[in-house]
Amino acid sequence: MSTDDETTANDGGEATGSNDETAANGGDEATDSNDDAGGHCSTPDSDGEVAEEIAIISFERKWETAEAIEAELADRYERIDLLEYEGDVFAEHWGEYDCFLALMASGIAMRKTAGLLDDKWEDPAVVVVDEELTWAIPLTGGHHGANQVADDLAAMGAVPAMTTASEAAGKQGVESQAKALDAHVVNGDSTVATNLAVLDDELGPVERLDGPKAVLVGDDVTVLKRNGDAGVVLGTGTVSGVDADQVVDAWTRALDAEGLAVEDVDFVATGTRKDDEDGLLEAAARLDLGVVAFEKEDLEEFEGPTPSRSKELIGWPGIAEASAIAGGREHELRRAKERYDEAVTVAVGR
Repeated sequence: MSTDDETTANDGGEATGSNDETAANGGDEATDSNDDAGGHCSTPDSDGEVAEEIAIISFERKWETAEAIEAELADRYERIDLLEYEGDVFAEHWGEYDCFLALMASGIAMRKTAGLLDDKWEDPAVVVVDEELTWAIPLTGGHHGANQVADDLAAMGAVPAMTTASEAAGKQGVESQAKALDAHVVNGDSTVATNLAVLDDELGPVERLDGPKAVLVGDDVTVLKRNGDAGVVLGTGTVSGVDADQVVDAWTRALDAEGLAVEDVDFVATGTRKDDEDGLLEAAARLDLGVVAFEKEDLEEFEGPTPSRSKELIGWPGIAEASAIAGGREHELRRAKERYDEAVTVAVGR
């Protein structure tokens, strides 16, 4: 154990690296040279948006807290290892994990990882959490696993301190959209321009293109490649305060009626007015489904055939059918909306 590292962790030292995330303790900013690297694709077919293998690094005296974190996150990740802190632990295991969860002062993690950072699409993500589980702070790789892990720690009471611009503004960056769509970003350099468009509300929904086709794109077009075969879309609307069990039950019944299972679902689609509905998000997390939220203007282009009171009452088209059609590969309904338990409305899109 290195006591010098721990006792000097909050001395205000500045860490520099090649990642464009903003450091959370003291505002030191590290920049990623890849952002200015031009139009090439530095890491083709990068799938770094999703963290699946995590190392929790902890001092011995904090081991009980580390074990509690491991138990809480165990069902959400393929692999979680506990590593006792020593001076070279990050360097020894760099590249072995998608994300390091550092149970220590942020200054230690910053100094020990700064010299290891090289490419934000290949570097592992780093999250710092304090012993009291008050804050979960993504230091690097926010869009590549760190925000995901920090958000999962909210279940233990930690506040996810997101500093990536899109999340700080309450918007879904293209990397987050890729995760929700079970896809990955092919040309990582493009996300600088497209995430700026997200912040300015200029990007619009992800456009789907089925081949075989050849596509010519510019540097400001982010290409998402599917990780698996296309399935159906669960268009979903809910009442406020809906329970996660009600949502899961509604989805299950809608899928059963079509002879489908959860494994046949691409993602859940809804409207942005429901993108912070805890019961909906908890249900999706429980079934490992991504959630894509469409703006009102986008849903108006795909209004479903079944009349909806929401248009009369709040000016929105029926969310379940419109989002199922908007998100579906063929922009068609496979199953019209049905209301379950007077709380959840589900439509299935092709």
